[in-house]
Amino acid sequence: MNNLTFSGHESFICKQLWLKKAFDFANEGRSFNDETSVIDLGVGKNMVASLRFWGKAFEMLTERDAPTELAQYLFGKNGKDVYLEDYGTIWLLHYHLVKTGKASIYNLVFNEFRRERVDFTREQLLGFLIRKCREFNANTDNENTIQRDINIFLRTYIKPQKDERVEVEDDFAGVLMDLDLVKHYKQRNAEGKMTDWYKIEGDERPDLPYQIILYVILDNYRGQRSITLRELQVGQNSPGTIFALNGEGLHNKLNRITEEYNEAVYTETAGNQLFQLKKELKPQDILNDYYGR
Repeated sequence: MNNLTFSGHESFICKQLWLKKAFDFANEGRSFNDETSVIDLGVGKNMVASLRFWGKAFEMLTERDAPTELAQYLFGKNGKDVYLEDYGTIWLLHYHLVKTGKASIYNLVFNEFRRERVDFTREQLLGFLIRKCREFNANTDNENTIQRDINIFLRTYIKPQKDERVEVEDDFAGVLMDLDLVKHYKQRNAEGKMTDWYKIEGDERPDLPYQIILYVILDNYRGQRSITLRELQVGQNSPGTIFALNGEGLHNKLNRITEEYNEAVYTETAGNQLFQLKKELKPQDILNDYYGR
């Protein structure tokens, strides 16, 4: 990332149907800046800004508010998963949210913060983000702004407890909640006070389709025919990093890929573990395979 970006979400998480809503609006050639956008979208002014922000953060909209190819693929006339009913699509969206870095906290947490600690408190995450702002010489290290981003980050992945007083529409309809990537628990601190802790633990991710793993490899390592297992495990925007895949989980996904695609080879020779492509594969072709085209 060249720049760090915080805020823009207007304190709203991205809801289940918002990306489709933003796509339809932009695909009809309408402008989010128009005074009538509030009426056309049927939401408040701040929600209009949030819709636009999340559309770009998930790489469904370009910087000029035009639908991306991926958005057309998912939500267009012959869209593969218009209402986000497929679990693989949710993993795909998570990847693009992290990779784009438009909302910096997601990229920073999965690519860097998890290397420092798997379990964390809000205060520890805040300290890390402020430190990153200073490293980037960013003028966005306003503590209140970053606190709001942390709140939205956690609400994006964690379902509220049933006894929490929340609006169902707001906090039970987040687009990424079902991934169960971030877990919440309470633990007593040194003073005996119950403290909120969070965990992004490595897992085998049995519900993560191997085709999505291959798509990420092809998209993130464009033009590369040989990639080490370590790079796929801990590299920037790698499958292991973005999906919090443990070693066994990644190994299983790679084996499945090589079983299904003759072009892919996974070798272990002289201590070197490599994933190799004998010829070029295109990311969209892999998505076509997944969605059964």
